[in-house]
Amino acid sequence: MNRVAILGAGAVGTRVARHLLADGSAGSPAAVDRVMLRDVDPERLTGALAVLDGADSEGRVEVEHAPFPEEFDADVVVVATPRGTQLAAVKSALSGGVPVVLSGDGLAETVSVVRLADEAGERGVPVVLGAGFAPGLSCVLAAHACSWFDQVDEIHVAKAGAGGPACALVHHRALSRLSYDWRGDVWRRRPGGSGRELCWFPEPVGPMDCYRAALPDPVLLHHAFPEVGRITARMAATRIDRLTAPLPMLSPTHVEGGVGAVRVEVRGRRGTTQDVCVLGVAERPAVAAAAVAATTVEWVLADRLRVRGMASLAEMVEPVSFLSDVGDRGLVAEIFEGEHAVV
Repeated sequence: MNRVAILGAGAVGTRVARHLLADGSAGSPAAVDRVMLRDVDPERLTGALAVLDGADSEGRVEVEHAPFPEEFDADVVVVATPRGTQLAAVKSALSGGVPVVLSGDGLAETVSVVRLADEAGERGVPVVLGAGFAPGLSCVLAAHACSWFDQVDEIHVAKAGAGGPACALVHHRALSRLSYDWRGDVWRRRPGGSGRELCWFPEPVGPMDCYRAALPDPVLLHHAFPEVGRITARMAATRIDRLTAPLPMLSPTHVEGGVGAVRVEVRGRRGTTQDVCVLGVAERPAVAAAAVAATTVEWVLADRLRVRGMASLAEMVEPVSFLSDVGDRGLVAEIFEGEHAVV
């Protein structure tokens, strides 16, 4: 019996549960028999249960209110909680030898979890970092694009949109904090909100001004592709976003944002010529992140991951197969070659 614990009943966590309850045939390695949903907010749990009642759950959902048990009675743990809780969750899961899938996109939280990489490797427990829209799907797109080159010189990631209130708060703070770019064998620290670049995302998002921010993508991609000389990440923002980034986020956010997008640009050599490849996906960020996280959980349960330890999604999965699986959930990548073409 496969049991999955999902920490966080927000826009992403609820959708992950819905995917897992709806997918997989009985008896298959990736079939989920029971989902345990945790959240500190009783109202969010009530709302999540109302949604999952229509997801063919058939009594396969149970909720856990605070205070939570110290150990996880599960085969996989999905961490879809706000900042500040991921590290404790990973520590608890590792102590019990339970694989972890993290969908967060905060730089500080990602770096704190990375410090547990040695323990995860020693225990042989898979810990998938950044299994969301960006990082996550963006890392898989980068891995897919890199396979087309004989030599990769640069990887540039850009994203637009937020998945919900917690995600919007992370993005708000990221614009006011230092960005880390990998360039020339060293990490270059740049001010958040600097380095404006017009990035073209798949429709309906289109062109948007993007800026440096405290994003974890370069850290994860550098680990996956240490030979690449330049790796950057940017985030779409308006003038108001940049001006108010150092201030508390006063305006209430929507429960779930509108359509967002990710864009991955890879530069390098094919044969004797220099070339550029750009891949992208447009979707509501919470929808995309949940699809990626749910697919990752199924790969864990089916024992399809490449690494027995901690790594990014780019290192954990075979890109073509994974993109095919998330494509079945409606996430279709596009390649920019003068005209839009489906990958």
